Amino acid sequence: MSKRPFITKVQAEEIIKKFPTPFHIYDEKAIRENARKLYKAFAWNKGFREYFAVKATPNPTILKILKEEGCGTDCSSYTELLMSKECGFKNPEIMFSSNDTPAEEFKYANEIGAIINLDDITHIETLEQACGIPETVCCRYNPGGKFAIATTIMDNPGDAKYGMTKEQIIEAYKILKAKGAKKFGIHSFLASNTVTNEYYPTLAKILFELAVEIKETVGVEISFINLSGGVGVPYTPDKEPNDILVIGEGVHKVFDEVLVPAGLGDVSIYTELGRFMLAPYGHLVTTAIHEKHTHKEYIGVDASAVNLIRPAMYGAYHHITVLGKEDAPADHTYDVTGSLCENNDKFAIDRPLPKIDMGDILVIHDAGAHGFSMGYNYNGRLKSAELLLREDGSVVEIRRAETVDDYFATLKGFWDIIK
Repeated sequence: MSKRPFITKVQAEEIIKKFPTPFHIYDEKAIRENARKLYKAFAWNKGFREYFAVKATPNPTILKILKEEGCGTDCSSYTELLMSKECGFKNPEIMFSSNDTPAEEFKYANEIGAIINLDDITHIETLEQACGIPETVCCRYNPGGKFAIATTIMDNPGDAKYGMTKEQIIEAYKILKAKGAKKFGIHSFLASNTVTNEYYPTLAKILFELAVEIKETVGVEISFINLSGGVGVPYTPDKEPNDILVIGEGVHKVFDEVLVPAGLGDVSIYTELGRFMLAPYGHLVTTAIHEKHTHKEYIGVDASAVNLIRPAMYGAYHHITVLGKEDAPADHTYDVTGSLCENNDKFAIDRPLPKIDMGDILVIHDAGAHGFSMGYNYNGRLKSAELLLREDGSVVEIRRAETVDDYFATLKGFWDIIK
């Protein structure tokens, strides 16, 4: 099995004439189709909304595309809140899910009407002092322990810094109700990048049962339940992708089993997807510029971990296609490397690939989320451009590449010092 790029070698060669590699490019048509499929999967819930995780791909053009498809935004910082506001998102289209939050960010989130999701019971006091308790407020739940589906451990919430214990969250709702809050939500994130149709339904059952308990013990009726993110994508070509229609129906089944009999059939379901919404629909495109034959076979490219840090940071797998050689036998074994002075600056290790010649264009797949956004400037390397492949086949630049002037802009008086 293999992944196929959404651009051809001919298209890439034309794009590179105007926008040199490396660059990220996103597929507008596929992004829209995926968003529509998500909404179809949850059409049974009249209040459903996807709050796209801005941290995954913080580009205004992408946000506006998703806004046109009915999505809101999930923000974790002032900058993301500001970007959302300037892109036209407004109450109740912004969710502020942050942790260790500065008081001024709570204040700004409240000013623009964002739904504030409290990560800890102690944040109630911080929020109240910053801006008062809003009528709508959400609390983040962490059940602790290990999170498993059947006999498979998916993640370890007990080690995660996010969320409140059950005792804390119940107490938080009591306090918030006493302080004047009128509309309440529950939020939780228990596992990252799951490739199973069972994750959301399993998480939903935990949160739905918690909502019933809160209603019975506190007298607070939950208005919305935010399943957060965690629905992932298959980075390796041998895995089957999640079926969002099956996932949506699985949540629907649990909804009818748990919430409806408890008189909570009007609860809205929210999601905060990032990777699922964008990762497969973005490529990092780079050019082979060096080859090295020592203890191993190396192909050096003009991208580096500055452009996509996941392989260096996590050892994450990203599939690589050599454009024009999609069907050629993968009869060579390479480490595909960038130029940083770090030995972990590798996009692939011992990867079977077709023979790579200098000047070949490589597509690194599934870079549409947590790709550009996690970039940095080690070695003074500059961040690359972001491009959009429009539905009509045209390509537009939606973020220019950084320049040396950008890099030095924060160094007060730098050019005067060196002259």
